[in-house]
Amino acid sequence: MEAALGQLRASIARAEFPLTTATSAAATRDRSRLLDQIDDYLLPRYADVDAPLLAVVGGSTGAGKSTLVNSLIGAPVSASGALRPTTRSPVLIHHPQDREWFAGNRVLPTLVRTHGEGTTARPGSEDVAPGRAALRMVTSEALPAGLALLDAPDLDSVVEQNRELAHQLLAAADLWLFVTTAHRYADAVPWELLNLAAERNVVIAVVLDRIPPRVRQEVHTDLTRMLRGNGLAEAPLFDIPESDLTSQGLLPAGAAQPVRDWLHGLSADAQARGEVVRRTLTGATGHALGQAETLIEALTDQHAAAQHLHTLATQAYRTDAVREALSDGAMLRGEVLARWQDLVGAGEFFQKLQSRIGRARDRVSAYVTRRPPPEQQVEVAITDGLHALLTAHADASAERARAAWARDGAGRDLVARALPGRASADFSERAAEQIRAWQRHLLELVGSEGAGKRTTARLLAFGVNGVGVALMVLVFASTGGLTGGEVAVAGGTAVVAQKVLEAVFGDDAVRRLTTAARTDLLARVEDLMAAEVARFTRLVPTDQPRDARARLTEAVAQVRGRMDT
Repeated sequence: MEAALGQLRASIARAEFPLTTATSAAATRDRSRLLDQIDDYLLPRYADVDAPLLAVVGGSTGAGKSTLVNSLIGAPVSASGALRPTTRSPVLIHHPQDREWFAGNRVLPTLVRTHGEGTTARPGSEDVAPGRAALRMVTSEALPAGLALLDAPDLDSVVEQNRELAHQLLAAADLWLFVTTAHRYADAVPWELLNLAAERNVVIAVVLDRIPPRVRQEVHTDLTRMLRGNGLAEAPLFDIPESDLTSQGLLPAGAAQPVRDWLHGLSADAQARGEVVRRTLTGATGHALGQAETLIEALTDQHAAAQHLHTLATQAYRTDAVREALSDGAMLRGEVLARWQDLVGAGEFFQKLQSRIGRARDRVSAYVTRRPPPEQQVEVAITDGLHALLTAHADASAERARAAWARDGAGRDLVARALPGRASADFSERAAEQIRAWQRHLLELVGSEGAGKRTTARLLAFGVNGVGVALMVLVFASTGGLTGGEVAVAGGTAVVAQKVLEAVFGDDAVRRLTTAARTDLLARVEDLMAAEVARFTRLVPTDQPRDARARLTEAVAQVRGRMDT
């Protein structure tokens, strides 16, 4: 069981809930409390079931917990008074023979030990850092060996740290001694704790403190009814009448005797003590597994939220618009058209081409080669236009993704922290490099396709760069995105580019080259956008909650298997 619990603890510790979901806040709180319970109680108690009983005295503000503890010991070992909160640091009182069990870090390991026999503590071997809880250790022979009392802070303290510490200490207890008053016994805070005790099947006793004699029977009967109705019928109920305290701030002689007798009886009876330990240990383990299963559900929510954010980001970076712009003729507007016209002699050439379109390919070659082509200008114009298209798409996609995450509860905090609505700082440089790489790849395709002797001659006639530029133009040649006079111009542009390529390579090769060139370009665009969307998706890795859920599920199954055996 210790090994299985160790694996459970490790799995819980690795579970994280960074995304804001309906369950994340509660899961973060429960995770911390569950780790405390495993460290503070389950592991040390399974390691030594015969160790002394730890009875934690808890309750609401002003219920008289410290006064009861002092009265049980017969000395003012825990501060009491009118100021609130009174118990700022928990006080653990034990018999000197049990010092070894409580002095080390086996029980409540996160709390620094201090020492002091009276109500004033002196530091132990460690200084208490600001904000870190300390556990004051007091030895007393008034307690029998095998029993320790722990005076906890108020459950409803105005100091949040005190409230959390009170819950932590109660989770570390073998039994609870809950103190309330005639005026507070029906409050919500006590019953939240008492219902939790019923869920955990913890051994608990209730002390009804400062009860006026005239209402003693009435309140006692009502509280008994409430305990029975909430699954705590077996809990002993002790009444302490309202009375003046002694000069030391203790209850009158005999007022706390029934409580003392019950505690000492448990300590003296090995069988009863063992039954308390087994019952509380079994209940605490079962409750811990229930809490762990709640964390599994919260991890499922984390995984779903992460997947949803991935989907939003991926949809924002879809390249449909880029694909359309690369195939509808839009890239042949403006500067590209002008430079291409300079290259092929647009006006005069188109007229002659229409009348001679069916003539031999070498005539087309002869006509084109009469005029040295400024192909580099066309290539630069294509580069600039393609670069502008990709940069604009990356900026717009970033803004869409950011806006989509900002509208989602799980992504809102991430957007505010880390994600500007524009492309990454080095996108422009990476896009330019990919465009240059694509153009080099086109020239390699042209050179590879023109490796035959006859084709090489034609290729040399046009020039590798000129043919490469023609291939670039043909990749963008569809006229779906142009209007008016641009259609005729771009249409002629496509015809010229296609005829040049057919003159060199033939029809089938041109189709193959065009497909390969477009496929390579689109793959480079996808790679660029994948790197951009990763700025978003790497903030919410989906594998972490999925793997954490699998580990925790397996660990819970291992502990359940041990309990069944």
